[in-house]
Amino acid sequence: MAVGLDTGVPWDMCKQEDAPDPVIDTCNGYYCENFTPNENNKPKMWTENWSGWYTDFGSGISHRPIKDLAYSVARFIQNRGSFVNYYMYHGGTNFGRTSSGLFIATSYDYDAPIDEYGLVNEPKWGHLRDLHKAIKQCEPALIAVDPTVTYFGKNLEEHVYYISSSVCVAFLANYDTKSAATVTFGNSHHDLPPWSVSILPDCKTEVFNTAKVGVQSIIKTMTPTNITFDWQSYTEDPAFSSEDDSVTAEALWEQINVTRDSSDYLWYLTDVNISPNESFIKNGPSPILTANSAGHVLHVFVNGQLSGTVYGGLDNPKLTFSESVNLKVGNNKISLLSVAVGLP
Repeated sequence: MAVGLDTGVPWDMCKQEDAPDPVIDTCNGYYCENFTPNENNKPKMWTENWSGWYTDFGSGISHRPIKDLAYSVARFIQNRGSFVNYYMYHGGTNFGRTSSGLFIATSYDYDAPIDEYGLVNEPKWGHLRDLHKAIKQCEPALIAVDPTVTYFGKNLEEHVYYISSSVCVAFLANYDTKSAATVTFGNSHHDLPPWSVSILPDCKTEVFNTAKVGVQSIIKTMTPTNITFDWQSYTEDPAFSSEDDSVTAEALWEQINVTRDSSDYLWYLTDVNISPNESFIKNGPSPILTANSAGHVLHVFVNGQLSGTVYGGLDNPKLTFSESVNLKVGNNKISLLSVAVGLP
């Protein structure tokens, strides 16, 4: 379809290895240095370099160290990369029921260089600024020639873009995750921390190393304001089958088809009559109530009292409630409040 539109400019398509000409297939991920497009005449592009990750209910807040983020960019550029886009560079906030997916929190801060409040996230923002300043200095050589690659030893490489003695760029890389190294390049010795790349825009002077962070961290604090907010809270009693707006059915209905995304909540109601001759009434133990759901949260009420709550999660939204409940002789009202979290 994209090709058929005949726009006159090439399309970018991430993660599609069989993208037809003139569509440019691109890379998404934490590392893309080894990615190659499906045609030699296409540029090597990184459309999503993940600066962090989204926040989901039930998990911790993701954090990607700036040293690793800068290292991934430098390796991509030294391996003939031509374009890097950050996802996300500016964090954001979703509101209400507009989160981006199932179990995704409304905060989309993403540990981005600029956070969801619009504040710079240091040292991530400043270190990336310095990285791209260094890469910009290398531009004349990067766009003119392919690199010559030399291996110093295990996990040690140099990538040199050479046009002349006055137009020369070198990337010195240490891929070892634990051990630092000292290498000789030209007439100088260069110290390479573990998992780092040094950039020499003139093949002589190191102007940047991905693991040497010179930007100070900023500690953010929340302070009270004189602005007052009007909060409203509501107390809602459990629903019963006698409610006027209830619908009687012989089987359980799927929640999203019933609510049509107008609400995150749906009550499932039933009545159970218990005979005085039931064995658990005389001798115990209490019966087990089991309810299975495709997700995402289930609150169980028996005779108006909360008996328990179960949650699904991002990796496995399905859930099962299976606990003993207190039933009395006569009519018992069981109310299940099913909750959908985020978009289905």
